[in-house]
Amino acid sequence: MRLGVLDIGSNTVHLLLVDAHPGAQPVPFASHKRPLSLVQYLEPDGSISDEGQHELTEFVLEAWEFAARHKAEDLLAFCTSAIREATNGPAVLARVKHETTVTLQELTGSEEASMTFFAVRRWHGWGAGPILNLDIGGGSFEMAFGQDELPEVATSVPLGASRLTRDWLAEDPPSAKSVKELRRYIRATLKPAVREFDGLGRANVVAGTSKTFRSLARIAGAAPSAEGPYVKRELHASDLGIWTQRISAMSSEDRLHLPGVSEARAHQLLAGALVAEAALEMFKFKKLRICPWALREGLILRRLDQLVFAGPLEPAPHVAASRPVDAAV
Repeated sequence: MRLGVLDIGSNTVHLLLVDAHPGAQPVPFASHKRPLSLVQYLEPDGSISDEGQHELTEFVLEAWEFAARHKAEDLLAFCTSAIREATNGPAVLARVKHETTVTLQELTGSEEASMTFFAVRRWHGWGAGPILNLDIGGGSFEMAFGQDELPEVATSVPLGASRLTRDWLAEDPPSAKSVKELRRYIRATLKPAVREFDGLGRANVVAGTSKTFRSLARIAGAAPSAEGPYVKRELHASDLGIWTQRISAMSSEDRLHLPGVSEARAHQLLAGALVAEAALEMFKFKKLRICPWALREGLILRRLDQLVFAGPLEPAPHVAASRPVDAAV
């Protein structure tokens, strides 16, 4: 069957279509995405502006049409921290529902961390032992630890790369003072979150699941994405420290010359590096392993597991009629 996952993130809005069935690895069929930093559309009162809401609604309509054109049988539509933490989040979801008929399921930070961990566990398998997963998004930073398919502890803090860049790194390149202040803020915010993991034991695998971690690993010498998902990619704390210092002295334009850095993410690369550096230091690990599966794959796999017990799906409305599908997780 063909499943669609519509991911409304803080940096991008992304529809992924996969061909999958229970017990099999999901195989990507097609993808449709657009850079859309909802964090940049936040008003001083924390609400998403009308312009940001319009851009979001337009993409959701595009995504539905794309899914219908490619005969997706099921559509999981969800949003994360950008809408979750906006002061007008419920109104934004209601507008999207009214104008597109697509229901965006709002994931809590804990749910986001848990479903990402679930994907990492499926990728690495039981042989990996206890796993600590770290995921730096645009609006938040998720952490999860566990020995089973779902984590024992899953938490989220507002340390997304886009959010931190907007709030702390106004200059380009940033001043040494602003970088120092941001380092201090990141550690102060992380300290109580890291304490939640005390007494759980030591992770056998530390995984990184986000575009930020993939970009940092690529800059530090990891294989490019063109070599496929099965190539082992690691990010070492020692390399990360060196590159964080270098990036802090570079403008966004200069960062574009680094391998694996896109124009949409160049400006927030330093903030992401500072979060990654602090996390490895505070969890006391010297390296992490890049995992190609993350939140979208976790939701797909969870949906497939549900089908094992619930039976096959009825055809989605858009298969037989040309009207938007009412999608929900």
